[in-house]
Amino acid sequence: MNTSETFISHLIELRERLLRIVIGLVLVFLCLFPFANKIYTLLAYPLLAKLPAGGHMIATAVTTPFFVPMKVAMLAAFVISLPHTLYQLWAFVAPGLYTHERRFMAPLIVASTLLFIVGMAFAYFLVFPVVFGFITSAAPEGVAVMTDIGSYLDFVITLFMAFGMAFEVPVAVVLLVRFGMVNIKTLKEIRSYVIVGAFVLGAIFTPPDVISQIMLAVPLWLLYEAGILAAGLVDAKRAQTIGD
Repeated sequence: MNTSETFISHLIELRERLLRIVIGLVLVFLCLFPFANKIYTLLAYPLLAKLPAGGHMIATAVTTPFFVPMKVAMLAAFVISLPHTLYQLWAFVAPGLYTHERRFMAPLIVASTLLFIVGMAFAYFLVFPVVFGFITSAAPEGVAVMTDIGSYLDFVITLFMAFGMAFEVPVAVVLLVRFGMVNIKTLKEIRSYVIVGAFVLGAIFTPPDVISQIMLAVPLWLLYEAGILAAGLVDAKRAQTIGD
């Protein structure tokens, strides 16, 4: 098989993998769509639980009551179908990797997926109650807190992404060390800068209260330390393998 035929076969396989990803996402979405309103209510619970008695959310656009729950169902479908999506991507790239590369990347992909989901869960169960408690308590007297459902969705997606990506720090650290971009000694030396950067990111991505900023900054720092430990184990194992 010549280079042109090989390239075309790769394109065909990529198309099939992408098609499977889309089909998996659509099938999960179709299963969730009838429950879209209930899923949105579940997503909105951290705010609804902090509103004063009789408080509620509002929809300011005509189509918002339909499209926002649909977006939430699509977001849930993306998260649920993520393992299938990653498997399809892995099945496409794995044949081109060496055995030691497959042994290294496979657990890393699984770990990154789990960490992203854990980051979202951390935001939902621990951060949202604190953030929305602060927001509702900070409202001036006589001001009713009635958030638009579309604005609320945009806000929580931002926090989901911030905490999901924050929990990927150990994976990023391991990759940087594994591919020789930085060594563990350097990572330890810049620890103080990382801590400052974590609090800066906490100030950017969370509301202006100290507690929610700390709830992003501290996990970032601890995950950085966990990444250093994991990178050390990976580095030691690779050195042992080379020595053998």
